[in-house]
Amino acid sequence: MVSAPPLCCTAKTITTAAPASAAAQNTREGRTPVRTAEKAAVVSGSRPTTTAACEVVEVWRASVVSSGKPTTTPAATTSSPGQWRRSGTGTRSAAIAPPAISAASTTRQVVTDQGPRPVSAQAVAGKVREKAATPSTASTVPMRGADGAWGVGVPSGRRAGPPSRSPSGPSSPIPAGASPRIPARPPLTAIALLSVALSSAFMQQRSSVAELAGSLRKELNRYSPGEKLPSSRALVERHRVSPVTVSRALAALVAEGLVVTRPGAGAFRADRPPAGAPRPGDTSWQEVALSVETAGEPVPRSVDASGVLATLAAPPPGILEFNGGYLHSSLQPERALAAALARAGRRPGAWGRPPVEGLPELRAWFAREIGGPSGALGASDVLVTAGGQSALTCALRALAPPGAPVLVESPTYPGMLAAARASGLRPVPVPVDADGVRPELLADALRASGARVFVCQPLFQNPTGAMLSAERRREVLAIAREAGAFVVEDDFARRLVHEDAGPLPATLAADDPDGVVVHVCSLTKATSPSLRVGALAARGPVLERLRAIQVVDSFFVPRPLQETALELVGAPSWSRHLRHVAAELHARREALATAVRRELPALELRHVPPGGYHLWLRLPQGADEAAFASAALRAGVAVAPGRPYFSAEPPAPHVRLSFASVAGTGELAEGVRRLRIACGEVLAGG
Repeated sequence: MVSAPPLCCTAKTITTAAPASAAAQNTREGRTPVRTAEKAAVVSGSRPTTTAACEVVEVWRASVVSSGKPTTTPAATTSSPGQWRRSGTGTRSAAIAPPAISAASTTRQVVTDQGPRPVSAQAVAGKVREKAATPSTASTVPMRGADGAWGVGVPSGRRAGPPSRSPSGPSSPIPAGASPRIPARPPLTAIALLSVALSSAFMQQRSSVAELAGSLRKELNRYSPGEKLPSSRALVERHRVSPVTVSRALAALVAEGLVVTRPGAGAFRADRPPAGAPRPGDTSWQEVALSVETAGEPVPRSVDASGVLATLAAPPPGILEFNGGYLHSSLQPERALAAALARAGRRPGAWGRPPVEGLPELRAWFAREIGGPSGALGASDVLVTAGGQSALTCALRALAPPGAPVLVESPTYPGMLAAARASGLRPVPVPVDADGVRPELLADALRASGARVFVCQPLFQNPTGAMLSAERRREVLAIAREAGAFVVEDDFARRLVHEDAGPLPATLAADDPDGVVVHVCSLTKATSPSLRVGALAARGPVLERLRAIQVVDSFFVPRPLQETALELVGAPSWSRHLRHVAAELHARREALATAVRRELPALELRHVPPGGYHLWLRLPQGADEAAFASAALRAGVAVAPGRPYFSAEPPAPHVRLSFASVAGTGELAEGVRRLRIACGEVLAGG
């Protein structure tokens, strides 16, 4: 069997002489001119591929014969029946004769959108001007012979024979002035070549981005923190790559925390202080905490989702949503999300199965966000989860057996209480004030209950908005470490900071080398309820238990969501979105707080938080908060009564008002006006 020539997707121009006019040549030969659309580089979204795909189409066009089939043999074949011989597979293949190229070769030109360009053509034995024709009665394909070698042959069941003969005489070569007719669509062989070329182009593009990112990563040492990097145009010229490749390479460095981009100013080396090596922690205490059985009598594992459903339920038309738990659509980065989703869909393997722990790049991004400048956490300490609620549920199931007590802040997030009870746990309340949980009461509760888990929200606590003070942060970690207990840190509101807030404290996980803290965070609150991507961070043996429970529950987070999250947080629009949300939440908080103090004097507002999306109001002692919520709904406002936020009896009636789930300050003013009607109906002196 004759060995098949290797497939090649790289166009190599053969220099030949050309006729005077390509257009005239095409007209005389009755050939359809090559369309410029088929010569254009294939574009995948905003990323142009290499020209390999177009070159494959060109190779196919040059190899088409009058029978409408592409040639699979070299330029010259014999037309004598005696030249046909049997291959090792029992089929016959054409014996290839050496190409007889005349001294005077002819060429033609093809008009493209870049002007005329020569196309390879040869005069073979003075008869064939383009590629020589294969026999029209035998369609040859690459086949493996008996000796194991690849060659060109005819499939079984198809009769091979000499070239077809016309009635007028013997073999009819292509006339000197004629040209092979191009079929309406490429055959399967050309499609296969095109697929190979496209795949090669995508792999080449991905490799170019990785190579450029590696080069830029090495060059960063020459720049001081905060120093501006060369412009994109300069990088394009220096490295001879496309602007899209430069943009993607810079985005990769931004995701790694090595580079920051400022719209209109350029790219700069990230101003990250040198991180000293964190002291090695001791997680051996976890072996006892994860094994000890502190459960009392079994607790019925009933699920009360009323508090969660009240937050998720969409209000009827005309009702202002003061009970929502997500950003209004006007605050969501819908355009940035759409662009990120489109880019993610074009990533190689975007619909493939991801690692069960999450994409390494996304885990590394979360590790930098959680660990802060000290670099306290690495990607290996992080698991990607399907949002914050999923992470909380996983942590509760991993850290405490059914029937065990779990300490919770009082008041606290109803979704966490529902998850704890659904896991068979017994929530034990620990009161909070304006500075967060009270450490002395936390120590008492740990001793009295024997609990090994404490769940808290140190930053802009839901619903009070309290922020754990620096002194209490140290006390909470020390108390938990002494008791051999875990602290589940629900950091849901870090990206909901208001523009008037000062510098935010580091996470508890960043200050904990001993594995006391299991950190929970999410992108959902700051983006959209449908971008359910979050993270669990922990150190020590507990991480493996968290991983096992997550795999059993959900296998992994869908890869398109993870790729979309990576594209979103790596784009310059991400920081702009966070600044926009900070400004809007500050304006809405001020509008609601001012209106409540002016229009609703019967409701006590003790604390105005510099972050989050809600205000916590105390009703007069003895007031019926359920009746107040019903009256508010009749007046056209949906509010969240305070009872579901307490795991035990509440000390006083409360109501929570959200200012993030309405269209703007105008709706906030109208909502407060309607609430005044409800106060007059339910509260004496309202």
